[in-house]
Amino acid sequence: MDILGATLRVCVDDLETAVPFYERLAGGPALRFERGGVQVAAVGCFLLMSGPEAELEILRKVAATIAVKDVDEAHRVLSELGAHIIAGPVGTPAGRNLIAMHPDGVVYEYVDRRA
Repeated sequence: MDILGATLRVCVDDLETAVPFYERLAGGPALRFERGGVQVAAVGCFLLMSGPEAELEILRKVAATIAVKDVDEAHRVLSELGAHIIAGPVGTPAGRNLIAMHPDGVVYEYVDRRA
């Protein structure tokens, strides 16, 4: 499985206030989308999220987002290594993802950029 990088997940109270700071910090514009009532802005290696507290509480349980070449391959490797696949693979506005709990109990999102 090829790991291409990781994204830090940041829950913020006000996305409109947070985005300009992270755009300047990362040196580029945010890619914005909405998922399940949560407003999301991907800026460099940061994934900013803002929305209803009930949704954010769930999102905070995911330690990081890991970019991989192929989510199906990640699913196979993670399963072989004893990870528990919580959700996915499913399509998202940015590609496909799955949520997995590693044997140590830490939860990660794995994403690819496939259409």
